[in-house]
Amino acid sequence: MEQSYESIFPERQIIYAGFWQRFGAAFLDSIIVLIPGYIVNYLLKAPIGGLLIAWLYSALMESGNGQATFGKRAVGLKVTDMNGERISFGRATGRHFGKILSGLILLIGYLMMLWDDRKQTLHDKMAGTLVVVA
Repeated sequence: MEQSYESIFPERQIIYAGFWQRFGAAFLDSIIVLIPGYIVNYLLKAPIGGLLIAWLYSALMESGNGQATFGKRAVGLKVTDMNGERISFGRATGRHFGKILSGLILLIGYLMMLWDDRKQTLHDKMAGTLVVVA
């Protein structure tokens, strides 16, 4: 049985990221990825370049030492596993592509955080991740 973040660190108050914090981070990240994505799309003459840039940006940054993309860092957030530890590149990849499903179902996957105790979206639940205030 997997222990929860709260049971491992009972002395630490965990603050889960709110909707507007996450929205702001996503907005900043989309701006950051936009220009390199256009450049790669132009060079490859295919729209796959933008998808590749977005995937590598989020997966490498969230699985890295900072545990956050530049947008998340700017608003003071980081991504952890359910135990508060850094996530792997594979888990970050799953989380990234899980966002597609979160969006396809009329954005309900994103809105799930509004009624979830840990403010997890569908892609967070699928990947076993939390987004917390750093």
